[in-house]
Amino acid sequence: MHPDQPNFFSGPYIERCTEAREELDWLAAALADRQTQFLLARGTAQLLYTGPRPHIAFVPADHPAVQAAAAHQFVLLGWFRGRRCVLLMLPPTSEVLEPPPDSAFEELRALSPQLDAGEAGLLAYARALCIWRSRRRHCGVCGAATYPKRAGHSLVCSREPCEAEYFPRLEPAIIVLVTDGQRALLGRQSAWPPGWYSTIAGFVEPGESLEDALAREVMEETGVRVIRARYDSSQPWPFPASLMLGFHAWARPGPVRVGGELEDARWFTQEDVRAGAVLLPPAHSISRRLIDAWLKGPGAAATREER
Repeated sequence: MHPDQPNFFSGPYIERCTEAREELDWLAAALADRQTQFLLARGTAQLLYTGPRPHIAFVPADHPAVQAAAAHQFVLLGWFRGRRCVLLMLPPTSEVLEPPPDSAFEELRALSPQLDAGEAGLLAYARALCIWRSRRRHCGVCGAATYPKRAGHSLVCSREPCEAEYFPRLEPAIIVLVTDGQRALLGRQSAWPPGWYSTIAGFVEPGESLEDALAREVMEETGVRVIRARYDSSQPWPFPASLMLGFHAWARPGPVRVGGELEDARWFTQEDVRAGAVLLPPAHSISRRLIDAWLKGPGAAATREER
């Protein structure tokens, strides 16, 4: 992957037009616009055409599901490929009248490798908002119900003395390809398919910098001490709401001591990986991007400034 190419689920796939969220009549304008496309979500599943190449089953404003919905169920996503795009969040058990032919509610994780990159980004964005909204139905300060503002991008406590306001939050996590100059450090969890190894990852804790979290996670999981690290790129990961911050790191050669959540961790040479000694993460993951850059050699992982 070219260093300037965005990771899957990211990139300029949508014009967010955040100023439109402040318009009080945004929903009326969206419903009156014949070009508005509505993305339907039921829980974390989303309405897709399920043919040989899955894609989003957008519906227009006059669709029965749109006409029957309450205002609080809508979220303005932005302008997708030149057309206004609105998320409609349906209850998890609801039935949709007149669904588009050959469409069904599907989960994103399994189908994401088959999706167009722009549509995958839009679905990831919508999924993250659905999860955030479902987990903020009540105020964390006083327990009162919340209601949406800013076209669905904030939730406000309904109790007048409180009125705390909440915005979507991401969970930052580091993910790192560690090398000792000749080999790469890869690990696996017991729940993964046999032979599957990946880069080391973990969540950032309060009071930590990204570099601190990286060094701690690698030490906790493998017993390897990182001596330096360099940022590569990031990837939103909507399972459920992480932001993966990718790094290349260097360590001195030494033994591996497995700990934490890993079942196994080892040093692998490039010859090991190319020969198929391990199964690698899917091509659309940032973990695979980091591994591929290492396989191409030191120059492939250089930044534009270093080049």
